[in-house]
This record gives sequence, structure tokens and C-alpha cells, in this order.
Amino acid sequence: MRPLPIGVIGVGALGRHHARHLAASVEAELVGVHDIDAGRGNDVAAAVGTRFFTDPDDLLTRVEAVTVAVPTSVHAEVGMRALDRGKAVLMEKPLAISLEEADTLIHCAERRRVQLQVGHVERFNRALRAAEPYLGDVRFLESTRLAPFQARGTDVAVVLDLMIHDLDLILHLTGGAEVTEVRASGVAVLSPYLDMANARVEFGTGAVANSTASRVARERTRRLRLFQPNGYFSLDLAAGRGEFMRLRDGWRPGNASTLEEAVERIPLEIQAVDALGEEIASFVRSVRGGHEVVVTGSEGRAALALALRVTEAIQRSPALPVSP
Repeated sequence: MRPLPIGVIGVGALGRHHARHLAASVEAELVGVHDIDAGRGNDVAAAVGTRFFTDPDDLLTRVEAVTVAVPTSVHAEVGMRALDRGKAVLMEKPLAISLEEADTLIHCAERRRVQLQVGHVERFNRALRAAEPYLGDVRFLESTRLAPFQARGTDVAVVLDLMIHDLDLILHLTGGAEVTEVRASGVAVLSPYLDMANARVEFGTGAVANSTASRVARERTRRLRLFQPNGYFSLDLAAGRGEFMRLRDGWRPGNASTLEEAVERIPLEIQAVDALGEEIASFVRSVRGGHEVVVTGSEGRAALALALRVTEAIQRSPALPVSP
């Protein structure tokens, strides 16, 4: 099959990496990039050996698909511009700023019969993939995602900027179970929007998830802990590794004097891969017809819906006391 003609719209902090991966792909032909900042767009185009398009419509006439990495507030506008022309779209998370806009994107993709994939890149995390053979009935989930402050992403609350990654994983790992209750709190520290948030999510199955996200931390942390009846996972998503701890076969209370005698520790680590590169490659394969979309528009909408419920719960929570 010939390489897929594809473009990138938005080549800022994340979009430039989309362009880099696509330029190196043997399955795709990076036709060009577009960015509202012509200087930045030209620089990225020159760095990866492609063309900068000042007019996104000109780019869209020459491709079959695009990846979109523009600010969240214009996801729907840019996405519809491509989908309406019958172009497949890989939309960076979150899918849109509102459920109404998310539905518009999803319905347009269905009507035009083109792929709409959402960039929840942690689905491709190698620690999670190494854990997959051991995953079962996950009953409790705890996620922690901390990052130092930076201007990028502060056009939305930390829930849509960072926490939504983990909310998507939580929904995925609980099999899309019904969310019955959401309790949350948060605070704006350095931006007009929430910079730190914590949420407790309860499901109809009895599963519970606790998620914390902050973009005012000193160091980066991305951890996920999972508990199921036969064991416990501790995953370092940043390092791409973890471990699964389960009771040894034949263990009975009282017949082990140390934890090591009772618990088997299984290292979780697979070959190092670039998660964003894997995500983009999966999108290219899906458009070429050889792969199912990994994170569908509907799944992206579900993560957005839960993120908005968390934000609403924070808004309903009592205001934090202000120090004199």
C-alpha cells in the first residue's frame, strides 16, 4: 500500500512531535503542517523536511488524514473543518471543550464514515501494556499525576489538562461501568483555572477510583495503583514499568513468616517504545484499513463527560478557607 498522505494542524509543544513521528514513518507521507504562528510552522516544517501551509484548507485538499494539536477551545472548529471534507482526524485530548462539541465531531465522523481517534496517549504506555496479561476485576484504582507549572495547557482546568488522562484509563480499566457518584475538590493557584484537583469516583459495580492531579508540583509524577481480588499493581507510567504482586499458589494464613514467602512479585516491563509514536502509528494503520481505532470518539467523549462531572463537583464543594 502507498504511504498515507497526512498533515499536522498545530505544531506547538506537542504537535511538533506529531510532525517528527510522521516524517519518520514508512506508512505515512507527511505532506505538510499548518500553524497559526507562521514562524513556528516554518521552523517545524524545515526541521522535519516538509512544507508549511499558511492556509489549512490548502493542506486539507492534499491529505487523507490529519492530526490536530491546537488549543482545546478550537478543537471542534478545526476538527469539523477536516471531518466535513472527509478527512480522518486524530484529535489530541480532550476531544472538545464541551459535550455538545464532542457530539458534533462524533456525528460528523460517522456521517462521513471516517476515523476519529482521540489522543489519550497513556493507553499506549508500556507499563500498562505489560500489566494487561494480569489484569482482572479491578476494584480500586488510585492515580497521581503531578507536573511543574508551565503556560501550555492553562487555557483549561487541570482536570481537562492532566487528570483526563487518568480518567480515561479508569473508565477503560473498569470496562466502561456506570459512574454513580463523583466527589471532588480543587483550587486555582497560578492560573485563572483549577491547578490542583482530587476526585473520588464510584461505579455501579462497586469499584472506586481516587485521582489526584496538580500542575504546580516541583517534580513530575505519573503513577497508577490498581487493586483486584488476586493482587496489586504498582505502575510508574513515567518510567514505563511497574510490578504485580499476588499471593503465591498454596499460600494459607499462618504458613509464611515473611511477606516474600506469601507474595510473588512479577516485574512489569516490556521493550521501550515511544507512546506517542505508537499512538500515531495506530492511527495511520486504522486509516489504511489494517487496525481498529484504539480510542474512539465515543471513548473520548466518555472521558470528557467524567472530567466535566469532576469539575462540576468541585464547583459544588465548599470553598476552601482563606488565610488572613
